Amino acid sequence: MNVLIVDDEPHIRQMMRLTLEAAGYRVDDAADGQAGIDRFGDGHDYGVVVLDQRMPGLDGLETLRIIKKRAPDACVVMVTAYASIELAVDAMRLGATDFVRKPMTPETLRSAVAAAVVAKPPAPARSQFTAAAPRPLEIGIVTMNGFQILRASEPATQPADHLFRVRHIADGAEVTVTISIDPEAVERVARLTHRRLEPGGSFWRSQAERLLSAYVWSEGKPPDDGRLFVRDVSRDDLDVAARWDAD
Repeated sequence: MNVLIVDDEPHIRQMMRLTLEAAGYRVDDAADGQAGIDRFGDGHDYGVVVLDQRMPGLDGLETLRIIKKRAPDACVVMVTAYASIELAVDAMRLGATDFVRKPMTPETLRSAVAAAVVAKPPAPARSQFTAAAPRPLEIGIVTMNGFQILRASEPATQPADHLFRVRHIADGAEVTVTISIDPEAVERVARLTHRRLEPGGSFWRSQAERLLSAYVWSEGKPPDDGRLFVRDVSRDDLDVAARWDAD
């Protein structure tokens, strides 16, 4: 799928381009609203537009209005460093699919674009032949150094384990990694938050996913033995655990 990035900051465009290309998207970009509209054309070539709100000349809202006039079903993710309730309401009223605040992480951008792809209505068929059923969209983490982390389809054999697939985007090589939750970490969270979150639940799965993505980013590869351990949580994550819905 093709994505169009419209942003006047070159380093932001570069970050977004690298993030989305690593996730498998084909990316074009433009440095201002008018250039973005010119590149967008009738919208036929782009599945998603990532659009900055504050730009010289045409701002993001006016650019969004013109894009939606040309292609009412266009999926536009609005990004801004100047978020406000009024701006979000205006963007959604004009037809934005999502609204993301700068600075954003690669995971935030990837999630917003993936959600826009899911939300986009399918194009009408152009042939009398029945198209093959689309493959399910796999939502995962994409690291800036070219790895994709996806949840494994097979269940873990131990209740404190979480399985993930780590795929090298460039060559498609894939390995399965097991992340085990240390019982002492579970007990520490229970002691400090007065809540017991089971190691197989979603809170610990999110901790496992973050640990694995940080490892792959820093080491440039999955763990050699295919296993990592969550042994502690940060103070911020303790606050999250205290509010987490029990599974």
